[in-house]
Amino acid sequence: MADDLQMEPQALQAALQRGERPRLIDVREPWEHEICRLEGAQLIPLGELPQRHQELLDADEVVLYCHHGIRSLDAAAWLRQQGVEGARSLAGGIERWAQEIDPGVPRY
Repeated sequence: MADDLQMEPQALQAALQRGERPRLIDVREPWEHEICRLEGAQLIPLGELPQRHQELLDADEVVLYCHHGIRSLDAAAWLRQQGVEGARSLAGGIERWAQEIDPGVPRY
């Protein structure tokens, strides 16, 4: 089950290149989102997720990310419990994305 909760950066890149458009949700804090973000991502800080998770109930696929993938993994597991069946975490977060996919993404 845990493997199903994560999406490898290469898998997300391939999906985006195929024209798939999962809902990208950044669960970091606003100051982190200002430093760097994935194109098209919506900011819903982890602390706001309990009040805002209804925004994601109709999404087929939701990919959450944070700095290193810990907060987003917790968020994906919690969202699954709330009925967002397509919730997954970007493995390694935006840090791994910057290392393996897009070195132009600022690291912090």
